[in-house]
Amino acid sequence: MNSILARTAIAALVALALALPAQLQAQEEQRQEFVTLGTGGVTGVYYPVGGVICNLMGKTRRAKEHNIRCSVESTGASVFNVNAIRSGDLSIGIVQSDVQYYAFNGVEQFQEPGPDPDLRVLFSLQSEAFTLVARDDAGIQTFEELQGKRMNLGDPGSGNRNTLELLMKEYGWTPSVFKLATDLKPAEMAGALCDNKIDAFVYVVGHPNGSIQEAANTCNSHLVPVTGPKVEAFMAKFPFYPVAIIKGGTYKGSTRDVQTFGPRATLMTSSKLPENVAYQLTRAVFTNFEEFKSMHPALADLTPQNMLEGNSAPFHPGAIRYFREAGLEVPE
Repeated sequence: MNSILARTAIAALVALALALPAQLQAQEEQRQEFVTLGTGGVTGVYYPVGGVICNLMGKTRRAKEHNIRCSVESTGASVFNVNAIRSGDLSIGIVQSDVQYYAFNGVEQFQEPGPDPDLRVLFSLQSEAFTLVARDDAGIQTFEELQGKRMNLGDPGSGNRNTLELLMKEYGWTPSVFKLATDLKPAEMAGALCDNKIDAFVYVVGHPNGSIQEAANTCNSHLVPVTGPKVEAFMAKFPFYPVAIIKGGTYKGSTRDVQTFGPRATLMTSSKLPENVAYQLTRAVFTNFEEFKSMHPALADLTPQNMLEGNSAPFHPGAIRYFREAGLEVPE
């Protein structure tokens, strides 16, 4: 009898041992990871581009390639996103390449918190143009002619406002040079311009853009070139601001190409993001590349290789893993 009980116990143990791997695998499959992608204002390019990325993550999750859920959050844009990544409130954020440089090196508005060696890059996104929009009746045809006008400086904490303030320093300007200086969010700028509450606003953004389209279609307005010796000196000092061209005909009232400058948008995270999450997100975008590009006009000129350019912080190991699998050259 004892031998029968012993054999039964052994059989039960063997069955349990065989069942455990399957149970652990099932538990692993049920375990979900969540990432939140910080973008910008809902009328800008960041928000819909973030939506495209999360949609592709959803597509690859449904194909059983991973179990990561991605959600998009509208935020105050670049500077806010960096700070939220540093604090752990965001997993990933879209950040201008200039703000990326400042945050990683602890300069400009990040001088007080200091350098953040934990910041990492997944890949670059669209080029962005420093876009100056003015009412036709305001008499503004150059950047210099903003003096004495009613100017929107932008949402505090945004990369948009940061870029404007840096250029103002090159000119030796403070907000006192304007008749009125406001800090409207992107969603409010076109309405204020067309309601004649401001004369001009700047938006550092990819094109076409909904807010600028609204201004062009609602009231008589135009894009203003941002060029000249001081702008050239500014770009030489900050090489992550190359020349940018806004194609003529993109907006009503601006039939000719408009020259300005602008950074790149980049997808940032921290070294704390699990390697598999970074890998799967990068893979979701690059293995569905044509679909990704077709989802927004601002993405149309991207190539897999140029999405590895324009960064100051190191790439995340998960992104590097995918790039090497895909045969892409990772910059030093």
